[in-house]
Amino acid sequence: MSPLVPLTSSSGTCLKFEALFLGRAIINLTAVSSLTSVSFADVNLPVADSIRVLGVTLDRRLTFDNHASAVAQSCNYHARAIRHIRHLLTLDLAQTLACSRILSRIDHCNSAARAPSSTIQKLQRVQNIAARIVLQASRRSDVNVNSLLPTVHGLPVKQRINYKLAVLTFKTQQTSSPQYLSQHISLRTSARNTRSSCVPLLCVPFRRTSFASRSFSTAAPLTWNLLPRAVLNCDSLSLYFQIQT
Repeated sequence: MSPLVPLTSSSGTCLKFEALFLGRAIINLTAVSSLTSVSFADVNLPVADSIRVLGVTLDRRLTFDNHASAVAQSCNYHARAIRHIRHLLTLDLAQTLACSRILSRIDHCNSAARAPSSTIQKLQRVQNIAARIVLQASRRSDVNVNSLLPTVHGLPVKQRINYKLAVLTFKTQQTSSPQYLSQHISLRTSARNTRSSCVPLLCVPFRRTSFASRSFSTAAPLTWNLLPRAVLNCDSLSLYFQIQT
């Protein structure tokens, strides 16, 4: 279980701080489940089940399920508003509205979440709704929604997360900043000369649990090593974007 850290509360109460216990499994959190407050710097802080930090809702097990639900609720509100006026908008304007009001919320901190597939599916449903609204496709039509996403210049949510993570990994390798991320990735070295020796693959640390494998130190190398060799050998971000897209 991680150490206790006070974080800013998102509730509308007069309290300024709340405390959150983070644990890998329910067993780890059982011992603190009965605590309602903790003392920190001579101040009693209430213990919350989830908190909101920089627009991201964190829960005790870092499933980000509450965060995905909150994002979906907000996006559905804007999706309904766009649907009401869609017949008055051009395609370009509808795309702009969908990107600014819906896709921007889906993209916010999604590469940091690395949430389970069940949580990502909530965000994917929102993106599918946005694509149908922009292209004025009926929800009862037989059109595959995956064929609609490229038309509105949108990758599926999981691919969007992998894309952002790959770009972040590239920038971290090229500039060695931010240091708190660069210290968690390193190039794979081999004692023998193999075919992959000339490819800048990253070392993937061993993790015992799927929870630990969601960390940047593991998720970044796994995502990076799956990229094509032409992308891995890029030395400029502009060329990297061209090959990726």
